[in-house]
Amino acid sequence: MRTESELRRDIVEVGRWIHRQGLVSGYDGNISARLDRHRILATPTTISKGMMQPDDLVIVDYDGQKISGHRHVTSEIAMHLLIYRRRPDVNAVVHAHPPTATGYAAAGLPLNKALVSEVVLSFGCIPLAPYGTPGTAELTEALAPLVATFDAILMANHGVVTFGADLMRAYLRMETVEHFAKISLVTELLGRQALLSSAEVDKLLAARASYFGAGTPAIERSAVCPVTGGEAGRSERFWVSREELEELVAEASRRSNAQS
Repeated sequence: MRTESELRRDIVEVGRWIHRQGLVSGYDGNISARLDRHRILATPTTISKGMMQPDDLVIVDYDGQKISGHRHVTSEIAMHLLIYRRRPDVNAVVHAHPPTATGYAAAGLPLNKALVSEVVLSFGCIPLAPYGTPGTAELTEALAPLVATFDAILMANHGVVTFGADLMRAYLRMETVEHFAKISLVTELLGRQALLSSAEVDKLLAARASYFGAGTPAIERSAVCPVTGGEAGRSERFWVSREELEELVAEASRRSNAQS
């Protein structure tokens, strides 16, 4: 377990990373780390995550009450506390507004398609929580059903939250979510998505322990997480030019006339 001083430096560094990567702007986002069973170290409200110093951070209890620090507690601390209470394996939480992934969240779209094997291995899929007003119980109520099962969640019209056993894993999951969102968007723009089949996804999920070590939590595939190309093969869309389409229609018409 890292010391409080080390965690303060780590949070400041992660704040600089998410700011430098364009995953937050202005005062956006918040980061926290579990100190022990009674205390959480967290970024305060109204501060750029790229401009923090270790003594800017605040310590709160599991009721969200400030124990120490000269700044104010973020209004979104309840989201962090919910995750720590529901996930004893989690020791760090990162909340940010990565542009592409947040675009999906604002469009009401989860990142739940089996497009990239590494993402299936890491997350299974990335679900979308319904909208809840930031800083209120609505937000924690929207997240509550998903926290136990997933390590990254899109929040409708808001942003993304990721979490893990340590700050590095929580940060890297945020980075991966945004990277995958960009890949997913490219496939949408190209007009074609070749999804992994259900059988291929099952193989990946079964292999999680060999990739990430013994004790890695299992992920069970559902009908919608992730969406696959089916058992028979990949889901594909084919594009034709106007001229090709007209020729196909004409050919179909000729065959129909010949048969009548």
